[in-house]
Amino acid sequence: MVPSVNTVDLAARLPHGELEPLYPDAGHGGIFQYHDRFVPRALEFLGP
Repeated sequence: MVPSVNTVDLAARLPHGELEPLYPDAGHGGIFQYHDRFVPRALEFLGP
């Protein structure tokens, strides 16, 4: 994990890096509060 302000720089430096918008008012619980948006992207990232 990196501070939110560093995510744009990190995504730009990683090959094929993508930046997903932050989940509003989620804090560290974003994967639970927004599971319907998070899970499909995580599965896409992890692949078959």
